[in-house]
Amino acid sequence: MLIACFTDYSCDKLQQKLFLNLFTHILLYISNFFSLLTDLGFLLIKIHSLSLQKDLDYSYRSSSWVYSVFDIDFERGRAQSEAMEKQPIILLDKYELGQLLGQGTFAKVYHGRNIKTGQSVAIKMIHKEKVMRIGMMDQIKREISVMKRIKHPNVVELYEVMASKTKIYFVMEYIKGGELFNKVAKGKLSEEVARKYFQQLIGAIDFCHSRGVYHRDLKPENLLVDEDGNLKVSDFGLSALSESRKQDGLLHTTCGTPAYVAPEVICRKGYDGAKADLWSCGVVLYVLIAGYLPFHHSNIMEMYRKIRRAEFKFPSWFSVDVRKVLLRILDPKPNHRITVEKLMVHPWFTQGLKLVEYIEPQEEETEVELGDVQAAFATTTEDVHPEINKDNIPEMKTEDNPETRMVVHSVKPTSLNAFDIISLSQGFNLSGMFQKENEQKSEVRFTIARSPNTIVAKLENAAKMESFEVTKKNGLLSFLGSKEGRKGHLSIDAEIFEVTPSFHMIEMKKRAGDTLEYQKFYNDDLRPSLKDIIWTWEGKAQQKQLTP
Repeated sequence: MLIACFTDYSCDKLQQKLFLNLFTHILLYISNFFSLLTDLGFLLIKIHSLSLQKDLDYSYRSSSWVYSVFDIDFERGRAQSEAMEKQPIILLDKYELGQLLGQGTFAKVYHGRNIKTGQSVAIKMIHKEKVMRIGMMDQIKREISVMKRIKHPNVVELYEVMASKTKIYFVMEYIKGGELFNKVAKGKLSEEVARKYFQQLIGAIDFCHSRGVYHRDLKPENLLVDEDGNLKVSDFGLSALSESRKQDGLLHTTCGTPAYVAPEVICRKGYDGAKADLWSCGVVLYVLIAGYLPFHHSNIMEMYRKIRRAEFKFPSWFSVDVRKVLLRILDPKPNHRITVEKLMVHPWFTQGLKLVEYIEPQEEETEVELGDVQAAFATTTEDVHPEINKDNIPEMKTEDNPETRMVVHSVKPTSLNAFDIISLSQGFNLSGMFQKENEQKSEVRFTIARSPNTIVAKLENAAKMESFEVTKKNGLLSFLGSKEGRKGHLSIDAEIFEVTPSFHMIEMKKRAGDTLEYQKFYNDDLRPSLKDIIWTWEGKAQQKQLTP
């Protein structure tokens, strides 16, 4: 109607004005109505906000009370936990276990206290499963046997060995003073102080040698000093017994710390354990007085070269007498090196020497030693590998049991340590330095990714083709030719080394006989018989890819 009035020209101006005023009032009322609704909305929102804030305040006060109660309970629990931690841990009802002194890959050393006597001890805790997994059982057994065999004031004493289902415990003498290395790290020692430690070291090593024990890893880190300033030799983990020597009367396992090992150890030609230990003692004496190593280089090959040639220089503060002694000890030729017996009567060595009294172990102690070794490992195999028992272990080949002579080819390979692997790597093997230019090589190496039993069977078959008599001992196979050649019977040794449980290196050496006959056997009989399982021959590219 309003629109019609505006569009109808028949409406006079008065009517249009009235209708316009009416339309304006209607719009005003509508605008006021919406404004009222807006104000009402804001009022409701404010009321809701106040109510929500009140709820939040109550909730916050409630939650704060909950948190405060939780904090009280947490503090109470922490106090109880700390109280429990302070309670001593009793080990096998004999020793109270204290703080951790140090740890390695397979063992931890704790301070302990004998509950009955109150004596402080060091307790070495070894995980059975870990040492079994990497084949270190024999090494642990040897360490127990060695330490029980040595009773000397300058050697850390092993009191007893205990065992649980999962761990082995060495209870040893506690040496509070720490390593000799820490003293050298603070600065070089005077010649008098160094001589005192050296005298005690030589006395201890001489006693070890008299008991048929060779340490093979002498260095300041393995020499401890007690509260009275007396030296104690420790860590016989790499030691060897005189029974470990081969037919040539020498040791052949390359081990130790490179900067301290003798030249003959590096060249892998066999060495006298006593002479190698004495060389290491000489390096220790040099380090004590100089404050640094005599043979050191960032390139290990260069360091080996210096050791082989005994290339070192004396600092200006070294006296003439100590220089003469060190030149006699650090002689690269073992046969020319001074012996321990002669060193102990040398004028420089005897200055201020205090004789050490010690008691020889009695026979009953040897029985305890064997008991400790057996006790520590009596249940090891069954605990860690319950599937292994006496009923399913194959019978070994023996001469007294001809029925089993061809049933099993079991041998125990020699484990290669990191030092061995480095020295065998191409460019690191120093054996060439000790060979004459035109000398024919009488040893070869090759690798096979098969089990030891498979390797032994293959080697035995190759030996039978030439009628060799085969004997086995641990990881060593010896072949003796039945026919006499130009230089007598051909004799060959084949030693199996374990790199990993499924990967082995074989080292073959001619022990006696003609070299040409040995090479003929190697090229015509051995290589063809191994071609289906060989991984690599020494110095050759990979011959065959493994099949899964």
